[in-house]
Amino acid sequence: MLYNMYEMQRSMLASASAMAGWSAEMLQNPANPFSYMGMGPIVASALDVFSHASAPRGKPVFGIESVEIDGDTVPVSVGIEARKPFGQLKHFEKEGVSGQPKLLIVAPMSGHYATLLRDTVARMLPGHDVWITDWRDAKTVPLSAGRFDLDSYIDYLIEFLEHIGPGAHMLAVCQPSVPCYAAAALMSANDHPDRPRTLTMMGGPIDTREAPTAVNTLATQRPHAWFEQNVIATVPLYYPGAGRKVYPGFLQLAGFMSMNLGNHMISHWEMFKHLVEGDGDSADATKEFYDEYRSVCDMTAEFYLQTVDVVFQTHALPRGEFRHKGQLIDPHAISDIAMLAIEGERDDISGLGQTRAALSLSSELPAKKRKYYMAKEVGHYGIFHGRKWREKIAPVVEDWIAEHA
Repeated sequence: MLYNMYEMQRSMLASASAMAGWSAEMLQNPANPFSYMGMGPIVASALDVFSHASAPRGKPVFGIESVEIDGDTVPVSVGIEARKPFGQLKHFEKEGVSGQPKLLIVAPMSGHYATLLRDTVARMLPGHDVWITDWRDAKTVPLSAGRFDLDSYIDYLIEFLEHIGPGAHMLAVCQPSVPCYAAAALMSANDHPDRPRTLTMMGGPIDTREAPTAVNTLATQRPHAWFEQNVIATVPLYYPGAGRKVYPGFLQLAGFMSMNLGNHMISHWEMFKHLVEGDGDSADATKEFYDEYRSVCDMTAEFYLQTVDVVFQTHALPRGEFRHKGQLIDPHAISDIAMLAIEGERDDISGLGQTRAALSLSSELPAKKRKYYMAKEVGHYGIFHGRKWREKIAPVVEDWIAEHA
């Protein structure tokens, strides 16, 4: 009933959003005298904020059509190189550019689409041949496609690396740090020719016993059965994935919003003030952020529950107990994949030390192939988005890739 109740509310809010948006446009019309006097601008701004907050959202697009390289504007096209039931491999091809280091950016499967990493892709694109995992919304995948769990995720990564070919570099943002590390260990143990040359992990929950955050505490204070009973829902009949058990994206979004509710309320209050003052550029910047932030998708119940168990409750990877389809993940097998761990000083999702733990686990890796970087005054989102990502963090990643290319 949870999912159906949400859909009913979403439908009602969609109608209210459309009415509010239409009313705001009427009040803001230069031909309307009320747009210049009294409460007109205030009411119009309030309606605009409500309309934007309650509008339904679909899957965003990357919208990267060109990139500047050595002063020249180079056209960019996005192609799908490999298709799987629960995800696809996208390739950002630059016209007339070749020979750059191949970089696989692994997007998190945590309620948002891969476009959340738009700024990550745009920053790395000028100097690298960029690929990205584009995970599908679980409610759009028919039951006939089967299951998708953490083991499947690791299999997908290995297959994508095989498609890209030897010499690729891998960049994991947040959640995929664990499966990326596992894939690297498996490929190393099997002496796989397509194992990545470098693995960069940013804000990843390798060992959540280090500096536990509110997210980690939630996962450890409740038994596994609680998550199965309280956050798993069934996809309604009118979606292609009808009947599939999922962790809905709207629940994930509600959780993240509630963690920093005060900050989100301030952001919307500031947006309202910008609209009243006629500062459309500042208001649009806030709208652009929330357009992406509120675009959410579902993940399969088996993937979510297995991740809660393995990563947050039993800490299987750092304890040496993580298995992939029965095969033990051996961190000691990693001997030639250069590892870079990046953390944000103010990360409230993955605490300091959780990502760095990967370097300690890989005891057979030479010291020159291990590096740690802590980004000062940077939160979780700022690790891969924004000015500090572009100016401070990305150059560290670029240098690491170049050093081991």
